[in-house]
Amino acid sequence: MAASDRPREACGVFGVRDPQQSASHLTYLGLFTLQHRGQESAGIAVSDGTKILVDKDMGLVASIFNDHRLQALPGNMAIGHTRYATTGASAWDGAQPVSRGAGGVYFALGHNGNLVNTEELAARYPAEVFGSDSDVVATMLAADLTTRSHGSLVDAVTAVLPQLQGAFSLVIMDETRLIGARDPHGFRPLFLGRLETGGWVLASETPALFVVGATVEREISPGEIVVIDDDGVHSHRFADVQKRRLCTFEFVYVSRPDGVLAGTSVDAARRRAGIALARQAPVEADLVVPIPESSISGALGYATESGIPYGLALIKSPYIGRSFIAPTQARRDTALRLKFGPIVENIAGRRLVVVEDSLIRASTFRKTVRMLRDAGATELHLRVLSPPYRWPCYYGMDTGDRTTLIAATKTIEQIRIDLDVDSLVYLDLDRLVEAINPQPAGLCTACMTGDYPVPVPTASRRP
Repeated sequence: MAASDRPREACGVFGVRDPQQSASHLTYLGLFTLQHRGQESAGIAVSDGTKILVDKDMGLVASIFNDHRLQALPGNMAIGHTRYATTGASAWDGAQPVSRGAGGVYFALGHNGNLVNTEELAARYPAEVFGSDSDVVATMLAADLTTRSHGSLVDAVTAVLPQLQGAFSLVIMDETRLIGARDPHGFRPLFLGRLETGGWVLASETPALFVVGATVEREISPGEIVVIDDDGVHSHRFADVQKRRLCTFEFVYVSRPDGVLAGTSVDAARRRAGIALARQAPVEADLVVPIPESSISGALGYATESGIPYGLALIKSPYIGRSFIAPTQARRDTALRLKFGPIVENIAGRRLVVVEDSLIRASTFRKTVRMLRDAGATELHLRVLSPPYRWPCYYGMDTGDRTTLIAATKTIEQIRIDLDVDSLVYLDLDRLVEAINPQPAGLCTACMTGDYPVPVPTASRRP
């Protein structure tokens, strides 16, 4: 996959157990709400209490599943997954949920995040061919079940998870139980919700709970396993809580603005970041404009604090997905033209403050600037709602090659010249952290500081 402006983010996971409703239909709604977290493949595994059926394919949730296909997945318990290939090939074999059978137990698994010790774990099974780190986890669970004479999936999960290093929020199920688990640092979010019917839901983001009519009970704690069965929800720990390190980019870009993370509204955090950026980097201009859609909240904050009117310079088509999902740069360029349409009346002859959530590689952003220049903008002042992204992420983003990160290879002035903007300012890290203020969680800022909470093997680091 060639480079694009933003990272492809962590995947989305969903799980539901409700005796009174079709689990596959609820999972479809949940995955549709989590579509922004992964647009390469999607899948659903469902159980009727005696057997598990798995249906997955490449593409968007709505293009894969329809009512006929969901009707063929009967049952009151299901897990779902929508994926980007942060590890493994962008192919059907990498689609999730993954499933295995061993020791008389059949199970399915969905994984959000990325492990840093995958090679070490995979080396234990030299005869196996793995498509992703999720495949490795499933194989480890199957191997543990095989060695137990009367073990359960819960026993296997409890034994295997302490061996994993890195980021993982998991939904797992056998024929009768739904399991959720989160790594000891809590890199990726996972929430527990309750339905009015008495059923239970697990999801990567709170909007996926709301869409199925569930109320938020709580976040799954780092290092926690929850087991949902006929008797309700049972919780136990597989690891002590480490220093919490929720991904900063969940607030900057990944999560939906209508969600809540670590007790903090994502929209409110982004607005506060915009306010902080206006205080840090004021400029004389005629209009504050966002790059739709994840920078809208921040642009509103910037406009409010600066007193410069807020407006739209680019209209985003609701029918085009995030442009970086296209497999070639040429197709991404075409997708960009389809995705954004300039409002010339708001651009021509005006000085614009262009608010963007992040600059990762800047390959398509250059074309966005050209679009604004061609529409007649007299000045472009770029304001970025996060610090320079200089270090690869190994916990769920697809930025493992540092040479592709524009801020890792160029100074801010060089980036300004490269992008052809009149001024460029990134939000300071301390201002961003203050704007997010996640209580009680701490933040992972490795992509901006190079300080990795979980050590990354040297062999995994690209130059």
